[in-house]
Amino acid sequence: MGDRLKGKVAVITGGTSGIGEATVELFVNEGAKVVFCGRSEEKGQALADRVGEAAVYVKADVMSEADIKQTIDTAVSQFGGLDILFNNAGGPTKGTIDGVTPEDINYAWQLLFSSAVLGTKHATAHLKARGGGAIINNSSIAAIRDNQGDLLYSAVKAALTHYSKLSGVRLGPLGIRVNTISPGAIATPIFWGGSARANTLAREDNERKMQKLQKNLARATPLPTSGLAIDIAHGALFLASDEGRYVNSHDLVIDGGRTSLFNEPPPS
Repeated sequence: MGDRLKGKVAVITGGTSGIGEATVELFVNEGAKVVFCGRSEEKGQALADRVGEAAVYVKADVMSEADIKQTIDTAVSQFGGLDILFNNAGGPTKGTIDGVTPEDINYAWQLLFSSAVLGTKHATAHLKARGGGAIINNSSIAAIRDNQGDLLYSAVKAALTHYSKLSGVRLGPLGIRVNTISPGAIATPIFWGGSARANTLAREDNERKMQKLQKNLARATPLPTSGLAIDIAHGALFLASDEGRYVNSHDLVIDGGRTSLFNEPPPS
């Protein structure tokens, strides 16, 4: 147990699995009160029960602005304010150059971009009331290099990174810092269809897929290991804490050096 977030109130979207789940646990262990949301009520309530009274689960879908607002309002009503917003929710998209549909485009923008923009919209007044705070948007190394996801995913994540940088410029005078984290080679269920897909599989199947994924990702970076959800959670902790007080409009890449590779890792 630590106190790097003692007295802070945080909202974490997509908090029922993967990076979100790891961040909920870490933030609570560092003294924060946390409201987190996700679509899986069973997993969300189980996590809330596990971490105790410092965490509250809200069943919500970030595709809905009303659900986003409800999650943020719950933090204010339950814990008296808001200091940190981690727009973490996301998932896979699809859309090739010659096969993309308007539905593909709208889905990608709403899930990966609009959810964070609307979260920022509804959080800003509460952060301002506390004298400032931190907004962290979960982007991706797909925003800065090829072959890290489909083309549409990469383009929308790039837009999120740029929006976050400019938001930091506009909100900085209010004491609100806005940063992104760009994970790469992180072993999470998004690789086999996201948390919704993982929720349909038995625990043993998910564990088997995770072990296989970690072995594959370990070959994709200069470091001979895959990244884990907790690695991103620690990055979010730094940006959310007072230790990150002078970090604003920044993209924190956490990828084991993946983005420095031209294509594939050099032969050993």
